[in-house]
Order: sequence, then C-alpha cells, then structure tokens
Amino acid sequence: MSPDHTPGQRLRQAVQDRSILPCIGVYDVFSAALAGRHFDALFVSGFGFAASHYGLPDIGFITWSEIVHFVQRIRTVLPAHHLLVDIDDGYCDAEVACHVVSVLEASGASGVVLEDQKRPRRCGHFDGKQIMELDEYLAKLRLVLATRRDLFVIARTDSTDPADIERRVLAFAAAGADAVLVDGLKSLDTVRELARRVDRPFCFNQIAGGKSPPCTLGELQEAGVRLVIYSTPCLFAAQPAIEEAMLALRQQDGSLAGSRIGVRQCTEVLQENLARRQAPAVALRPRE
Repeated sequence: MSPDHTPGQRLRQAVQDRSILPCIGVYDVFSAALAGRHFDALFVSGFGFAASHYGLPDIGFITWSEIVHFVQRIRTVLPAHHLLVDIDDGYCDAEVACHVVSVLEASGASGVVLEDQKRPRRCGHFDGKQIMELDEYLAKLRLVLATRRDLFVIARTDSTDPADIERRVLAFAAAGADAVLVDGLKSLDTVRELARRVDRPFCFNQIAGGKSPPCTLGELQEAGVRLVIYSTPCLFAAQPAIEEAMLALRQQDGSLAGSRIGVRQCTEVLQENLARRQAPAVALRPRE
C-alpha cells in the first residue's frame, strides 16, 4: 500500500483485502506501542481511555479534545498503523460530532465508531442503555458522512430489541455507513442473519466478561464478521499484572529480584517509538 494513501483509504483497503481484521483496544500510548508490535490495527477504546485518563467508568466523562490529543500522540509514534477511534455519540449534537470527525481525520485517525446511545451513556455490555430515536441518529450520521473525506465510519447501535436492531442496521447501511456494529449481542445468530442482508462489512465487539460470547476469529468470520474490535485486552491484562507486582514487592520486603521486565526491555520499546518518529511511515503487516 502506498504511504501516500490516507489512513482512511488504507483502512478501507485492509477491510476489503482481508477476510477479517482484528482491532486491538489500547488505553495509553505505551500499550498502543506494545499491541502495535503484534497487530497493525488498533482501537482507541472509550472504556480504556476513561479508566486510564480519569480512573472512572465509561459513562460520558470523556471530552472530544482529550481523545483528539490521545490520537495525535499515538499517531506520532505509530505512523503506519490503522487507528479506529471510539467517539461515543460524537460528544453532543451533530455539529460537534462533525467537528470531532474533521479534527480526528486531520490528526491521522483511520476511522471512527459512532453510536446511537443517549446520555448519560453506559458501556455497551451493561444494562440500562438509552437509545436515540432512529431519525435523530440518522441525521447525525448523514452529516458526519458528508463531513468526512476518507475517514472510515462505523455506525453502531446499542439497541437490544431484535426488530429494532434489524431496522437500524438496514437504515445505517442505506445511509452510507462504511460498516455496521451491533454491540452487546448475546449470540452470533443476529450477525449471521443481518450480514447476509446488508452490503456493508459487519463489525463485532469482544470484551472479556461482557454479554457477547468469546469467539475465535474463525467463528466470527464464518458468521459474516469482517472487523473485530477487542475493546480492553491491554487494560485487563495490565490490572492483574500490576496487582501481582505490588503483592510481590510487599512479600519480598521491597526487593525487585525476579522482575520479568527491567529498564533495558522497557527502553527498547521507547527507542522503537523514537525511531519511527524519525523515519518515513511505511505500511505494516502484523507479525506471523
């Protein structure tokens, strides 16, 4: 892929060329650098960012400017990766959503996920979500699509009613969304049914302990999924690792003996980031 192509064009091409594309959720730039060693598509997770930046649940605290700055920092050290960004409902009304999309695209984002939840919002795998009227969401979606240039736009519904899910997914596709996502699904049956009826790639969100069953990429591909979002693997991996390290420090009377990672290994990652900042962006393929 030519480095002259925009991030949105490169993501669109990757979705077209590959049978399925996993997007790994990150919560800070260091976790992005580590995940980026193994996968070439990353997801800027609202859940992960709220936990990392505020230490709070993902219920609407995030501001659009902080997400933009976060994306800019990731793009600085990972110039060739696909960056898919969770923007909730666009952070307010349609005008704000369009502005956010424009700034994110200028900052190097590859794509965004725009949801139909009302505020106060909740994690897609929790109960109690409130959903916008379809016409209200479609008006925002159409304005976002008209505003973006090449940015890849995924339209997400958090509806739980099967008939309403079908109505919304078909409407999202008709409006021109690049892909569709139904969050919090309890089985792949809905995906199998709707993926045959929409002419847009189907996206699936996996989060450990969530409502959706854990699935392999092969199982998701068989059901018709083309993009997979892994919302929080880095954040959830960090939690027990930090807990275990702190317990060991107490149990070992403050000794760091036996630490799996030292200053040299950590600095190696940071030096890789620095080297990428100083070199031209090149297309990346994930490690085998």
